[in-house]
Parts: sequence; C-alpha cells; structure tokens
Amino acid sequence: MTITRKSFLKTAMASAIALGISATASFAQDVTLRLHQFLPAQANVPVQVLDVWADKVEADSNGRIKVERYAAMSLGGTPPELMDQAIDGVADIVWTVVGYTPGRFPSTEVFELPFMVADARAASYAYWKMFETHMKDTEFKDVHILGTWVHGPGMFHTNAPVTKPADLQGMKIRGGSRLVNQLLELVGATPVGMPVPAVSEALSKGVLDGTTIPWEVTTSLKVPELVKNHTEFEGPALYNLTFVLAMNNDTYAGLPDDLKAVIDQNSGLDFSIFAGGTQSDADGPARQIAVDLGNNIITIAEADTGEWRDLVTPIYESWVEDMKGKGIDGQALIDEARALMAEYEANN
Repeated sequence: MTITRKSFLKTAMASAIALGISATASFAQDVTLRLHQFLPAQANVPVQVLDVWADKVEADSNGRIKVERYAAMSLGGTPPELMDQAIDGVADIVWTVVGYTPGRFPSTEVFELPFMVADARAASYAYWKMFETHMKDTEFKDVHILGTWVHGPGMFHTNAPVTKPADLQGMKIRGGSRLVNQLLELVGATPVGMPVPAVSEALSKGVLDGTTIPWEVTTSLKVPELVKNHTEFEGPALYNLTFVLAMNNDTYAGLPDDLKAVIDQNSGLDFSIFAGGTQSDADGPARQIAVDLGNNIITIAEADTGEWRDLVTPIYESWVEDMKGKGIDGQALIDEARALMAEYEANN
C-alpha cells in the first residue's frame, strides 16, 4: 500500500488524538484528596483513625487515590468552618465535631444527651443506622458522609478537685457543644464554648479552670500537665460528642465507579464502629499518663451519680421540645438510639 503525505498526516493526527484521549483518561483515573482536620498530626484520631483510613484507601486503589493529610487547620479557617469547607470544596474530606456548628445537625445531638451512652462502639453503630434512616437525605444532604461516630466517656479535667456538682460553682469550664454547655450550666459551672485546639493555652493562662474532654484527647493537649484533677464517671458517660468524616459531594460524584467503590468499601457502618471504638480504646493509655504523673483521679461510682443525673435530666425535656419546633420527634430518636445501642450490645 502506498502511503501518501496526506494519509500519513491523517493517520498521525488520529493517533495523536487517540493518545491524548488515552492520556487524559489515565490522568482522570488518578485522584488526590485533601483531608483537613483540627487536631495535631500526632494526636490519637489522626494517627489511629484518619491515617489508617487514608492508608487503606490508597492501598485498595493501588495508589490511584492519594490522600493528602492537612492537620491542625493547616488549609486555613477555624474548626467550626470545616463542614462548610467540605460543602464548598475548600477540602475534599473533613473530620469534624458536629457540635462545632450548634443546631445545624440537630438529630445527631441524641448521642450528646447526658448519661445516654455507655459504649462508644454501640453508639457509633446506632449513629450510622440512624444517619442512614433520618439524616442522610436531610441534615447531611450537602455532603457525602463516610463515617459517623462518638468518642469515649466525656469527663472533667480541672484545677481543683470536683467530687460533687457544688464543687463546680464559679468554675469556668470549656464545653464542646451546645448540649454540653447546657449541662455545665445545670451543674453550676460557667460554660465557655471553645474548639478543643484552644484548650491548652486557655488552661495555661487561667482563662479556663477546667475542660470537658475524654481521656484520649488529653495526651496531645498535655492536659495532665496543666491541671492535676480528673473526674470520671462509671456507667453511662456524663456526655459524648458526635463526629463525622464528610466528603464533598462533587468530589465523590466525579470519581470513576471503581474508585467510588474503594471509598464505599472503606466507609459506612464498620468504619464508624472502628473509629468510635478506637477513640474509646485510646482512653486507657491516656489515663495512665495522668496516673504516672501522680494526678488526682476521682471516680464517681454509678450508684453515686443520682445528684448529677437529677440536675441534668431537664436537658431531655428541653431537647425534645426544641426538636419538636424543628419538626423532629426527639423522643422517638431517643427511643430508637437506645434500642439500637441495646441491639449492638446484645450481639457483640
């Protein structure tokens, strides 16, 4: 066959176009996701939960997904802005405390009610189930949620011993959510709303007399070095906070189907239980640090929590009424959460 200049150019152009399409397709298959969160990179959640998740996604995608990790708000903004960063695409994925945006995701607060949660895994299981049923297409419709979980038991860390509610009178205590601040008011403390990264400086400067956080967060914040008294509760926790790992909707929708499958298989119920359980499991080693420092650890036996419970019980009634105003059956959420947590505990 004789190849003319014209046919050669035509063939070469077709080949170039084909190669260009192939290269573009190949490029489109490689994805970089920016994961943004508020804790230092060495803190428990980034190391034991978020990095584990990201490493697994990278491995399962055979390296076609790369997850860039941005700790301590290094992409800019403040912790309460993280959810909007996920919605607006400032970050592809964020991990955040839902309560940093008070009232915006009201159904999640059922797990923040005082003395509601006894086991973080059970609550994280119930949270995901209820997310799928009640929140996915309503409160969280603007993001693609990858995981929902709670931390281990919330407690007090203070500069003076707290054995009873009266000891909190006049104390300025940091609270991490709307309901925790209500709890603090009812037990006599002065609540100070503040994202957790600000706690260390506030304690060191005397802006706070104490803080409410679970044991596992105390390590990265050096709380046992800043205050020497810790009050924990046996049985159901004084309080818990809710978290989400949230992805930008357009980022998720733009993934090829096989990479969506990688994200999907590393998200959902099992991941949520893993994340909540991992945070709770980290409480023990963190508590031991306070023990080794000779700190004063006060444990309120479950049988002795009556006064505390009596003081904070009104939160349930006010929360149900508040939910009613939003068109949500709060009591039904409480009943469902308790039933699902019992279901998990009965089967595990």
